[in-house]
Amino acid sequence: MSRDQESLPPLRQVIARHGLTARRKLGQHFLLDLNLTARIARAAGDLTSTNVVEVGPGPGGLTRALLAAGAAQVVAVERDTRCIAALAELAAVYPGRLRVVEGDAQTIDPADLVTPPRRVVANLPYNIGVPLLLSWLGRAADYAGLTLMFQKEVADRLAARPGSKDYGRLSVMAQWLCDVRREFNVDRRAFTPPPKIASSVVTLAPRRRPLAVAEMADLERVTAAAFGQRRKMLRSSLKSLDLDPQKLGLDATARAEELTVEEFCALARALAAAG
Repeated sequence: MSRDQESLPPLRQVIARHGLTARRKLGQHFLLDLNLTARIARAAGDLTSTNVVEVGPGPGGLTRALLAAGAAQVVAVERDTRCIAALAELAAVYPGRLRVVEGDAQTIDPADLVTPPRRVVANLPYNIGVPLLLSWLGRAADYAGLTLMFQKEVADRLAARPGSKDYGRLSVMAQWLCDVRREFNVDRRAFTPPPKIASSVVTLAPRRRPLAVAEMADLERVTAAAFGQRRKMLRSSLKSLDLDPQKLGLDATARAEELTVEEFCALARALAAAG
């Protein structure tokens, strides 16, 4: 443990002093185990010379780990005004390396907050985790990586392979742009207060180029139609888009979960070509 860390008060003391009871409407579940937060920071890779954006830092447990891991700069985006003072105390211990941005992460693009190389590392609020990720994927190439904690069921969907029950729109969109790597699961009892389900840490490493050629808007339309009626055969689920899967050499009797990412991209290109 560094001298900087030794000078910091225990997180439970910080929570008590600032009255930081977790608020359900903000999806807050604080992670206080410093061994676990250090493990998340390590999963993000070498952070030296890297600028990190953290969303929903709360009392700053993961923030401490990111700074201790040598991140060049950490920008913490927090909408809970009660946490700002606690994070300001942490910024004083790491002068020039921690900047706190008060605001709603749903209205802030992390890529605009720091210069490259940049990463997002966060224990995301459960209620907005997926929408945030989908918004960031639009600029996936701007990041060296995203190491994020989700509900385990979301992590299952991100990493799911074709043919599995968890494979769906989120799987396709994430794997089209990123290599998805599951890091480890986190027991619900590690949080204060404990959520109802387990969590998982996932790293998304942006690909140098997408897995196959497609426009995001077209791919979103195709996957929405196919998985919106996932129990139906493709010839039925894609009918609303006037797409004939047989013309692309696909089995019209197959269901959405049987298609690879590349095959969905082929459908997206066909949709674009049809205007």
